[in-house]
Amino acid sequence: MTTIKSPDGEFEAYLSLPASGYGPGIVVLQEIFGVNPHMRSIADWYAAHGFVAICPDLFWRQQPGIELTDRGDDLNKAFELYSALDEAKAAEDSATTMEFLRTHPACNGRVGAVGFCLGGKLAYLLSVRSRPDCVVGYYGVGIEKALAESANVSGPLLLHIAGSDDYCPPEAQAAIHQALDSNPQVKIHTYPNREHAFGRTGGEHYDENDAELAHLRSLEFLVKHLAGAGIANAQQVLSSKWDNHVKYEFATRNTDDTLETMVADAYVNHVPVMTGGVGHAELREFYSKRFIPQMPPDTSMTPVSRTIGVDRVVDEMVFEFTHTIKMDWMLPGVEPTGKHVKVALVVIVHFRDGKLAHEHIYWDQASVLAQLGLIDSSALPVAGVESAEKVLDPTRRSNELMDR
Repeated sequence: MTTIKSPDGEFEAYLSLPASGYGPGIVVLQEIFGVNPHMRSIADWYAAHGFVAICPDLFWRQQPGIELTDRGDDLNKAFELYSALDEAKAAEDSATTMEFLRTHPACNGRVGAVGFCLGGKLAYLLSVRSRPDCVVGYYGVGIEKALAESANVSGPLLLHIAGSDDYCPPEAQAAIHQALDSNPQVKIHTYPNREHAFGRTGGEHYDENDAELAHLRSLEFLVKHLAGAGIANAQQVLSSKWDNHVKYEFATRNTDDTLETMVADAYVNHVPVMTGGVGHAELREFYSKRFIPQMPPDTSMTPVSRTIGVDRVVDEMVFEFTHTIKMDWMLPGVEPTGKHVKVALVVIVHFRDGKLAHEHIYWDQASVLAQLGLIDSSALPVAGVESAEKVLDPTRRSNELMDR
């Protein structure tokens, strides 16, 4: 904990430093539960990614050092504190924390903010009332009540909205979109089936997949706007190029556009069955006849993680489809079975000269064959759909095959 002086007193803040001891700053703005273990873990997560993260105690005027859970009497106490909070003063404290961080010896002088719930609203207020280098807000409560200030957005602003948020109902979401969608500095992501606090680990409405997606989007946004030129911008470019390549394969389903993202001697290798091709001629044949037209209509991909290096992107996902058509690229020589498949899949993409140079795609073919009934998993050390489900839910029981 560190002490921050404000014009009308002093308050504490949790400070988490990166391993390097130096980096851009992030002000982490709390939910209504105070600077509790969850908020400290968020600050630590950003520090682990190279940021100097600080989480100020915004309830210090009412009860310093409060740490609550989102259950039972704690929840009632949290709402009492929230109802009595002087929002304008809390916004001022957020700005004071930002300025404190700018001059901290561990900070490179660039400071952004990320806020959740109450903090999501305060992050927005920081954007329109102060001058942060960028701001991220998760399911902010009451932003629609401050849209008269929306013209004052001072820099890049990213908002995550839960589509089924009782604290930000459809009319509030519509007002936010109407006020901010036309601003080129603002990006809004909506998660249609998610409820309030879907990003709070262990919370009632926590959704691991959309939380991971939102955190990835936030991290890329903050790196882009705070880390400066060089590797950070290069990583953002690689991520965008890979997203475009996937769009041309699965959304627009255009072979020419897909090949345009790749160098002339690029190659694709689906490692378990060695399908793909080398060079544009082979890849054109592969994409136009074997891959794009042989993708089942209900194909879906659930992102699990993304790692971006200097010259490559690694995507981890769960790939899902119903085997209603031939799929020579994955199941050469196998007629449609009509069965559903869910399998963990990893793609390693290497870039050269600004384009894709090669793709290595890995999955567990035994798991696929077991789900299609083509091998007897009861007689082999092979997991079926459970393998993919454990990727999405790491708490699922381990060692079932050994116990069997």
